[in-house]
Amino acid sequence: MKVAVTGGAGFIGSHLVDHLVANRYDVLIVDNFRTGSIKNLTSSIEKISVIDHDIQFPLPKNIFNDCSVVFHLAALADIVPSIENPTDYMLTNVQGTVNVLESARSSGVKRFIYTASSTCYGLATNFPTSESETIAPTFPYALSKHLGELIFFHWLRLYGMSGVSLRLFNVYGPRARTTGNYGAVLGVFLAQKIAQKPFTVVGDGKQVRDFTYVSDVARAYLLAGKSEISGIPINIGTQNPQSINRLVELIGGEVDFIPKRPGEPDITQADISLAKKLISWEPEIDFEQGMELVLSQIHLWKEAPLWERHNIAKATSSWFQYLGKNENY
Repeated sequence: MKVAVTGGAGFIGSHLVDHLVANRYDVLIVDNFRTGSIKNLTSSIEKISVIDHDIQFPLPKNIFNDCSVVFHLAALADIVPSIENPTDYMLTNVQGTVNVLESARSSGVKRFIYTASSTCYGLATNFPTSESETIAPTFPYALSKHLGELIFFHWLRLYGMSGVSLRLFNVYGPRARTTGNYGAVLGVFLAQKIAQKPFTVVGDGKQVRDFTYVSDVARAYLLAGKSEISGIPINIGTQNPQSINRLVELIGGEVDFIPKRPGEPDITQADISLAKKLISWEPEIDFEQGMELVLSQIHLWKEAPLWERHNIAKATSSWFQYLGKNENY
């Protein structure tokens, strides 16, 4: 069976590609290598096809010919860059989704799996958070991913396609991006660990995140692709959130507490009832196991940028400038 993965050279995408290859799928990757890396595909590169293309621009109409499923993971992530350059995020995450959907439609693809984000829930008030929670994105990245999801559902209804949207919670693991902007907390901490610097913990560190190991997420995509369920979002998380202080404890080191940021939730916790019921998925890797796997490969972060109090303050100044104006934050 032939399938396609947009963003297949990225963090989650490359793990999905490995999972698909291991299950004997014929895999086509579409990636512009802006944030992904060919190094992420080392174990699968001889068994896949790769097309270098930026989804901001229309794809060849028949690029997905003979593909039974398109897994759409190509996107721009990170909060601060989306605040500073929202147009780029809308072009990639919104218009890019239209471009991929249209190419899939013209190629006769029947099933499409969209990658959504739990950031669509904003500052959720119900925990665990179900798919029926109020949608309230607080920054352009979250908005762009939700707009892409709305477009995806519209295409399913109008053009008779099939598929589901996976709303991912706090994915972590090897191959997480180590270059560029100030981003995911785990990568920041691992670079600080290597440099023997204190961990820059936001607020009091008691906030909790639904950390979900990347191989579990890859398995969720495969199950969603095989499923006949269509037209709904499905949360992918653990429903067992962990505090940032617990993360620090597992890595081991000193702490430098930095100011809490507006617009960041104190809790992310997925209600995964639908995932269990509809695609027979639940996580297999618990947090301690996942962190053991990550720490065994900490060398992967040896060239990651080192973030400390002073350059974090500079990198997140737009965050405070814009999100801090809203009294709801």
